[in-house]
Amino acid sequence: MLNQRQLTLLKFRRHKLAVAAAFLLAGLYIMALFSPFFAPYGKYERNLDYIYCPPQKLGFDRETGLHAKGLRRMVDPVTLNSYYEDAPENNAPLGFFVRGVPYRLWGIFPTDRHLFGVDTGRIPDFKPGDEKRFVYYMAGADKFGCDIWSRIVQGSTISLSVGLVGVFLSFVLGVVIGGISGYCGGVTDTAIQRVIEIINSFPQLPMWLALAAAVPADWSPLETYFAITVTLSLLSWTGLARVVRGKILSLREEDYAVAARLLGAGHGRILFRHLLPAFASHIIVTLTLTVPGMILGETSLSFLGLGLRPPVVSWGVMLQECMNVKAVIDYPWLLSPVLMLVFAVLCFNFVGDGLRDAADPYASK
Repeated sequence: MLNQRQLTLLKFRRHKLAVAAAFLLAGLYIMALFSPFFAPYGKYERNLDYIYCPPQKLGFDRETGLHAKGLRRMVDPVTLNSYYEDAPENNAPLGFFVRGVPYRLWGIFPTDRHLFGVDTGRIPDFKPGDEKRFVYYMAGADKFGCDIWSRIVQGSTISLSVGLVGVFLSFVLGVVIGGISGYCGGVTDTAIQRVIEIINSFPQLPMWLALAAAVPADWSPLETYFAITVTLSLLSWTGLARVVRGKILSLREEDYAVAARLLGAGHGRILFRHLLPAFASHIIVTLTLTVPGMILGETSLSFLGLGLRPPVVSWGVMLQECMNVKAVIDYPWLLSPVLMLVFAVLCFNFVGDGLRDAADPYASK
């Protein structure tokens, strides 16, 4: 006889789209965890010879093997606008596990290995300084000549972790406050519900802007990161609190809860040991569907200049360059972080849908 957890897992496995999204999310977080290894270049590494370089095409031949087709920046003498033309002499051979910019993994382990990049060992007569000539910008470069793909990869550490840390804080607030509201009832329940209604009555985006604008501009990146995470959490716990409160109201008079109370169990033990585990799957579903909102919140605040600020690299900070419409029209690859953002949010939504369907394993399809 399968227990509820096993039934839930079995039903979730049948949701092919949710399972695929779960694996893709795992891949995203592994990429974020080892971001310097997956990024061909450093997030602050500049090459002014390739400002606004478009994404480079791949080529293959017997002599060079897999390579990035070389480009050369030219300047129109009349309009002074930059443009790029093919430069076969700058073709850059590519490889896996190549040596590149030195870095410290997690600030501890020094190494210079990258998953892929330009294989300088296969370039004839390579001299120091030629690394500025033989480049590969898979997603193009920005106005400083920084590789956009490398910044996307390393910016995922901030953008994806904000969702997890923010959801953890929302989980603590929602479960504790919602549990107390549903278990105590009476005046306590009424007071807590009125506070929740007041918080929910404020438009979310203006409240985010107001709280984020209160963050001092001279705070360090770490302090700003913490402040933005707390700001998002303070406005996202109310939905979970309502769910927990409703479930506790329906479960607190069940036979096992009454029996535990008659046997002398304390209120905290009854609430957190007996009542909350009874609907843990619903809590997990709610949290999973909350993470995309956290990620979008950080991106929105950083995009508007009220969240994380340079030199911190996140998807929202990268999108600040897109506030100039002309830049977006001329250099559409600057919108690449949007594709990663949409991809991550869709994966979270698919996983949440799968968990929601599997939360009640006894329900028929």
